[in-house]
Amino acid sequence: MKAIYLIKNGAANQAFEIRETPLLTPGDHEVRIKVEAFGLNYADVMARNGRYREAPPIPSVLGYEVVGIIDAVGKELSSDYIGKRVVAFTRFGGYAEYVVTPELGFVEIGDLDVGTALCIATQYVTAYYMAYEITNLFEGDKVLIHAGAGGVGTALIQLCKLKGCTVYATAGSEDKLTYMREQGADVVIDYRKENYAETLQKALGADRLDVTFNPIAGETFKKDFALLGSGGRLVLFGGAALSGTRWGIFSTLNFVRKMGLVIPIGTMMRSKSIVGVNMLKIGDNRPKTLNRCLKMVTEMVLAGQLKPHVEKIFPAEEIGKAHELLESRNSKGKIGIHW
Repeated sequence: MKAIYLIKNGAANQAFEIRETPLLTPGDHEVRIKVEAFGLNYADVMARNGRYREAPPIPSVLGYEVVGIIDAVGKELSSDYIGKRVVAFTRFGGYAEYVVTPELGFVEIGDLDVGTALCIATQYVTAYYMAYEITNLFEGDKVLIHAGAGGVGTALIQLCKLKGCTVYATAGSEDKLTYMREQGADVVIDYRKENYAETLQKALGADRLDVTFNPIAGETFKKDFALLGSGGRLVLFGGAALSGTRWGIFSTLNFVRKMGLVIPIGTMMRSKSIVGVNMLKIGDNRPKTLNRCLKMVTEMVLAGQLKPHVEKIFPAEEIGKAHELLESRNSKGKIGIHW
């Protein structure tokens, strides 16, 4: 089979190579999927740049989600799965013509459009887990969503509006501001042109945020924490502020410095919470939770409650161009790759 290997860190047009590699065999409780297409996520960009500690050592095959047909099963699973079209999680290895995944790692999707299906796994499941599992949103809650035009941001806007929340969302261009309004955001902020915290404070008046969803960290962490009211929750699920930095350990130390020192007793006294989310760890240690979220999101998409946006599906030979587009932050919604 073919797989796209990350062979070096750095520029996207030099980082990948398509190689022939032995066909995978499913384990006892696994299925093998002939991959139709796989999705990209910003964690892939971080891994390519050597900024994602969970990534396997180079040379490696990245990728967290695929859409395809089950063509083989392990000896402990029913052969009825063979021939089913599914969306599935992979713990890396998704940039390949075939993948294997456990029984809890996939759901059937029938003839659902491939781009829409690719949105379901990592991005919409991450958003669902954050907005519906680890936080309890209520009608009228005030929610801040950073990178609201991205894949997870799009999902968060839609999910929070289904709960009746007031949504504030940030992005870096007029096109993206328009897009976020179309997704349902109530107030949109161009972080390139204005200090989002100051703008948001004026919009809130005497009120405070109930929840902020933050994939950036760095200096945005302290700003967000200050905007939270009593009972507020800061959900941190990425460190995009590190992307593109060039000074190794010094950049990392500066990144940590900007976040500041959090004293646990202070969070209690202010009645504020900080929640960290790493979906790889949820998959490793709470696979039933991941499966539950995957099933719920799929049902919501099939019912028309959620409407994922697909930016572009590239051919496998253009993996470098796809990464460049994602890293540029000029895309909206999902970017995928088809074989």
